[in-house]
Amino acid sequence: MTRPILFATAVLCAIFAGAALAADISGNWSGTMQAGDSPVPLTFTFKQDGAKLTGSVNGPQGVLPLSDGKVVGDKVSFFVKADLNGAPTKFISEGTLKGDEITLNIKAEGGQDFGPTLLKRVQ
Repeated sequence: MTRPILFATAVLCAIFAGAALAADISGNWSGTMQAGDSPVPLTFTFKQDGAKLTGSVNGPQGVLPLSDGKVVGDKVSFFVKADLNGAPTKFISEGTLKGDEITLNIKAEGGQDFGPTLLKRVQ
């Protein structure tokens, strides 16, 4: 009876230790989003504090703050509010971290999906 409890405790400790060692994405990242035939260069500045993600994106509309940012394991999510053709628009971003790359899917709420955007950590 004691062995299963010790084993379960060891497994839980390993899981929590792995979560605590998850990569920190704080820093600068850059990539190019494709909007139709037009490439749109984007530079992100991320600041991660545990699962909370803050920062900004610098693009054609200037520097915009990230909202509701989260990092859970290798998953990243946040949104940015910007003006799109005179209308306030929420751009929702969800992505996956793999080393020094983030594959980010960006979508205008209720509208266009901009597909995958590859971000690379700026050294």
